[in-house]
Amino acid sequence: MIHRGLDPDNFARAVTGVLGKVIPHDGTCLLTIDPSTMLPTGEVVENGLPAAAMPRLTEIELRERDFNKFTALARGRQPAASLSQATGGDLQRSLRQRELRRPNGFADELRVVCRDEMGVCGALTLLRAAGRPDFTLAEVRFAASLAGSLADGLRRTMLLTGAADNDHHLDDDGDIGVILLAPDDTVEMANRAAEHWLDELGAADWPGVALPIVIRSVAGEARTAAGNDGGDARVARARVRTRVGRWVVARGSVLGDGPQCRVAIVLEAVRPPELAPLIADAYGFTERERAITELVAQGFSTNGIAGRLHLSAYTVQDHLKSIFDKSGAGSRGDLVARLFFDHYAPRLSAQTPDHPAVHADAARAGACDWL
Repeated sequence: MIHRGLDPDNFARAVTGVLGKVIPHDGTCLLTIDPSTMLPTGEVVENGLPAAAMPRLTEIELRERDFNKFTALARGRQPAASLSQATGGDLQRSLRQRELRRPNGFADELRVVCRDEMGVCGALTLLRAAGRPDFTLAEVRFAASLAGSLADGLRRTMLLTGAADNDHHLDDDGDIGVILLAPDDTVEMANRAAEHWLDELGAADWPGVALPIVIRSVAGEARTAAGNDGGDARVARARVRTRVGRWVVARGSVLGDGPQCRVAIVLEAVRPPELAPLIADAYGFTERERAITELVAQGFSTNGIAGRLHLSAYTVQDHLKSIFDKSGAGSRGDLVARLFFDHYAPRLSAQTPDHPAVHADAARAGACDWL
């Protein structure tokens, strides 16, 4: 697979390099997306929009009406679509085309969400320069056929590379960053830990863009929720892996009323109970497979697992075979080492033992109901 041993940046370049041989394009943008909230958490751009345009593009994606929004593609029957197809050939009907893409020399775009049976973990946009032909229906269909493979590759790339580094400073309160954002998303205040997290998230990579996309996304979602719910203090949340291999959760809540208010952002390392479900998702485990793997990690035998889950030993063995196939593990010990990288606590999730599917179902529902 193309994702083997690659970080998200190099994965994006490898994918678009291969795609360019089949679907010619002039620019690309690969987003990573938190599957539980559908908020963008990272971006890799090549020959795309300039840095100064990205905050407005994020705002349009999160808060305004437009064609082929990623949340719409995630819900739709087809995971890919071209802007020319969606607008009936009149690209100027698109807000982002009028405000951002056309002024910067771009015409048609092809978007595909990276989705499979586990949900959405990213999205890829291919751009064509002004004067170039629109994307064809055949090209859109080909891109759609790759959605599952892209999701699998991107998810494993994000979750299975460098995750072992996440245990650094997990219990250090000094790693909790606090940022206060003005209504225009400029930083009014940030403590030293927040500055450190922003550096790890690549805030200084693009001159002119002070905030990583995950911060802009969380702030935008917090304001949208406040505006829609009459000042509800619901916390917006997204998880993202930094460029040094640590996972961080960003939480945002509004201070005041209405969508044009200040937003407080808290950044802290993801704790193992929060990270473990992501690792399980990376392997594509079913709810039953998660439960069995948790019991394996706790040292239960096949018969012990069968008794706890009210299954036959033969059924447990069938599930174990599927678990080994999906994870690439050769034994129970290898499975535990792969899942927890030799030091994570032996629990796959923070779900309650009596109702292991409750939180996962809620997360998936939340992903569908976000916009």
